[in-house]
Amino acid sequence: MDHLTDALTAISHPTRRAIIGQLANGPARFLDIAKPFDTALNATTKHLKVLERAGLIERQKQGREVLISLRGEPLREVAGWVHEYERFWNERLDQFQQYFKAKKKKEKK
Repeated sequence: MDHLTDALTAISHPTRRAIIGQLANGPARFLDIAKPFDTALNATTKHLKVLERAGLIERQKQGREVLISLRGEPLREVAGWVHEYERFWNERLDQFQQYFKAKKKKEKK
């Protein structure tokens, strides 16, 4: 799979988006990441593997602990892809707005 597909797959799950939100505040230990979720630890491990495969997190060993950090670069690629469609949707919404303005003018006559 390509990088964009990996990143989109990773952010498609609410738990993984919540993990990204946590890590946006700074690096954390595994148990700190897992604590807010009412799931088994192995489920958190699987979510972290998906995020790591997408390049959204990295692990750094510091002494006995492993800190997990957010890597934002793949999110830039997602944002760029989404931004390409922003013009499309803005044009459609503008057309929609013009349609209703014209309809309203006709009703007033």
